[in-house]
Amino acid sequence: MSKVITRFAPSPTGYLHIGGGRTALFNWLFARHHNGTFLLRIEDTDRARSTQGAVDALLDGIKWLGLEWDGEPIFQFARMHRHAEVAHELIARGKAYYCQCTPEELEKMRAGQKEKGLHVGYDRRCRDKGHASGAVRIKAPADGREGNDDMLVSDAVQGDVRVPLAQLDDMVLLRADGTPTYMLSVVVDDHDMAITHVIRGDDHLNNTFRQRMIYDAMGWPTPVFAHIPMIHGADGSKLSKRHGAVGLEAYRDMGYLPEAMRNYLLRLGWGHGDTEIISTEEAINLFALEDIGRSPSRMDFAKLANLNAHYMRACGDDDLMARLSPFLEQALGEQPDETGLKRVKAGLHDLKERAETLIELAHAGLFYVRRRPLIPDEAADKVLDGAARQLLGDMRGALAGLESFTAETVETALKSFAAEKGLKLGKVAMPLRCALTGTTNSPSIFHVAEILERDETLARLDDITKTK
Repeated sequence: MSKVITRFAPSPTGYLHIGGGRTALFNWLFARHHNGTFLLRIEDTDRARSTQGAVDALLDGIKWLGLEWDGEPIFQFARMHRHAEVAHELIARGKAYYCQCTPEELEKMRAGQKEKGLHVGYDRRCRDKGHASGAVRIKAPADGREGNDDMLVSDAVQGDVRVPLAQLDDMVLLRADGTPTYMLSVVVDDHDMAITHVIRGDDHLNNTFRQRMIYDAMGWPTPVFAHIPMIHGADGSKLSKRHGAVGLEAYRDMGYLPEAMRNYLLRLGWGHGDTEIISTEEAINLFALEDIGRSPSRMDFAKLANLNAHYMRACGDDDLMARLSPFLEQALGEQPDETGLKRVKAGLHDLKERAETLIELAHAGLFYVRRRPLIPDEAADKVLDGAARQLLGDMRGALAGLESFTAETVETALKSFAAEKGLKLGKVAMPLRCALTGTTNSPSIFHVAEILERDETLARLDDITKTK
């Protein structure tokens, strides 16, 4: 195999969605697997809808996903003159011609074809007129007008796919105003960029046959095509916003890690046995086009959450804190102080077991960074009735007198305190949890007390016992 060169070619008319992210990932993995090149092309020829903000969002989404492209991004609009040059070269070669049909004439032609039950397509009325101006149309293969001949595309995912040549009409390459069409621009750019493999969604499969006409007319080698099945919602229907068809930046903002998203997108249509957890390094080593399935994939948010929880637990504490800090600030409404952040870091081991996203992790550890006095939530407030506050006042003395303040010594002291009161440990631990965290759900309250340390623990008890 010659040096592999792949490309990701999004249009900056919206966000980078799940399907686009997976396409970018597959192109990146294939290139990296073969020690090849992964290029980025921004298809910004739709000037009315292409904005710098959309370009920035696309680049940001790709970067967040961790897919470094090689070289500088290529912008398609800047290459319009090159696209037009190829169209005029095809005219010079006798492979294309000028068409002067008006929109009204074309509409009348299509209406007549529909009325007669014929294939709807350009009837080539200008092919032999020798016009010297107008739109430029390619000469589709003429020997298939009776439907006897096919065009074959050997797709690396879909297998051999055939289309009758009769269905390929003389498509427009250059509009009458001189602007190139998408079909022409894509082929010229892929050729000039020396793309060896075009990996894209199977909604482009039909385009491949029309694009092949340009490759053949120019005498250019065609790349290997690999068309990936679409991603559907969990119910099997077309993916929409209600299924999660939002930009990748939304998943970032929901607290998912890029390595978890890469793993999840990888398994949407590609597999290596029953293995679910596949690191990026393993994916690069294993990735092959023949392992991509032909059936559509379905979104599964439970699986994504499970993967994210796995990767959060695998994160080192310093790395995870760097990722978590913005979510803590958002949940708290202000920048946490250094003491609070140190407490969260000290409690990460237990907190990670209780969260699947960075947002959940931030909320789970919020009690470590909140300013005193903590305001108990509704469930905790119910626990902290008058009797519980009296109990906490008595408990304070048992904790204040400890020589060392560790999870073990706190637990031992509370067990003794509960025995003296004739209570089960849970009847003592729950009010303490509510006082120290403001919630009824937290990691081991003995570990929490150790992390808060003696002074903060006693101060939070004082806050509760002095109110109501």
